Amino acid sequence: MTQRIVIVGAGGHAKVVLEAVQATERFTIVGATDPHPEGTSILGIPILGSDDVLPALHAQGVRAAVVALGENDLRERLAARLRTIGFALPPIVHPQAFVAPSARIADGAVVMACAVVGTDTSIGPLAIINTGAILDHDNEVGIAAHIAPGCALAGWVKVGARSLVGVGSAVRPKITIGADVVVGAGSAVVKDLPDGARVGGVPARPLPQVAAPKRS
Repeated sequence: MTQRIVIVGAGGHAKVVLEAVQATERFTIVGATDPHPEGTSILGIPILGSDDVLPALHAQGVRAAVVALGENDLRERLAARLRTIGFALPPIVHPQAFVAPSARIADGAVVMACAVVGTDTSIGPLAIINTGAILDHDNEVGIAAHIAPGCALAGWVKVGARSLVGVGSAVRPKITIGADVVVGAGSAVVKDLPDGARVGGVPARPLPQVAAPKRS
């Protein structure tokens, strides 16, 4: 028997998550929620309304949810609200991903198709291991972090909470990436990065800060 689940989010990332959920064959998707949907359905699944409908869905017996949002801090905040309502946030692992027997995937995490989660690697709650990303042995990925499509992390890499390792980036062994870091697409990370860093390039270097627009 499959478990009923709701998809929180209805954008492009949600489409990938939705198909990963379907591919597991463990869940029946009752619908999706989104405060600003572009239509009435997503890949044939109805959009039920904004997130305000979530308490009613739980009262109707829907007990599982997946937060299908690419924005890391928002994903973390919405997950906290879902837990308060009473939803479980099961990990979603696409059957075409490889997860080593000794790897650990926490609640709310999503591992997409063709990703590799290597030996003794730990994936934190709500993390995204996106399509085709490779994480070798002894990696640690923090809560709500995002390893984007096509990334390659060597052994003993640590990625902090809510950090983004951009598409196609590579990280050398034993690197620590702090919390709330953004690594630009196609970067090569060869040195540890402090919390809040914004880097890009080969090798990755600090990016110029963009000044906030002046109010008139």
